[in-house]
Amino acid sequence: FPEMLSNPRLIPVQGTLNVMMNQNVTLSCCTDSGSPPLRYTLFKSNQKVATVNRTDLTPGLFNLTINSASDMGGYKCKAEDSISSSGKYSNSLTFTLLEPISKPLLSSPTSQTKKGQNVTLSCLSENGSLPITYIFFKGRRSISPPVKTEKREAAVIFLFINSSSDFGIYKCRAENSFCNNTKYSNSFNFTLAEESNHSQPLIISLGLILLLFVIGLALAIHFFIIPSYKASE
Repeated sequence: FPEMLSNPRLIPVQGTLNVMMNQNVTLSCCTDSGSPPLRYTLFKSNQKVATVNRTDLTPGLFNLTINSASDMGGYKCKAEDSISSSGKYSNSLTFTLLEPISKPLLSSPTSQTKKGQNVTLSCLSENGSLPITYIFFKGRRSISPPVKTEKREAAVIFLFINSSSDFGIYKCRAENSFCNNTKYSNSFNFTLAEESNHSQPLIISLGLILLLFVIGLALAIHFFIIPSYKASE
């Protein structure tokens, strides 16, 4: 007896929608019921890509190469059999492009700080598929839990400089779902800002006042006191 055609399913044969640039992928379009022969047609954004004919209910396979962002999707397939007049459409499918991350940049608004001061560190990879996970280190020791960013934005942590041991070498690490792709940042080191000496200008001022007083006293003695003394004699 003829079977009613069911909606087909479109799935990636490799089992994942995460792909890399220039990667070959295979899509499978299959229906659970229908009256062979069957015709499967693959569409991308309503544009016909390819057609496969089957004499039974075996899936129709479509081989693609991801060459650009426009090859990501969305894909649908249409199944037609010997008795259906319009055919049935599958679910929509879109790939996600995996891009390796670039070396992250570790930075801070200031490189000089004092003990007892709060500072910030930010870490950002300009390139790489999202999400990206960042971890901050001081030396080889992790100083933060993983910070996961879903947007192209820096991960930021706040630090409190409490002792001389906090003036060490900092780094951050970035990684995403691209296979074996982990990058470390540049090194960043805070330096101790010199304490300003507020007493030095006061000492200089007092010294100038004293010098002027001595000069004034010497002039007074030379021009007034000594002539007055000689005149009295």
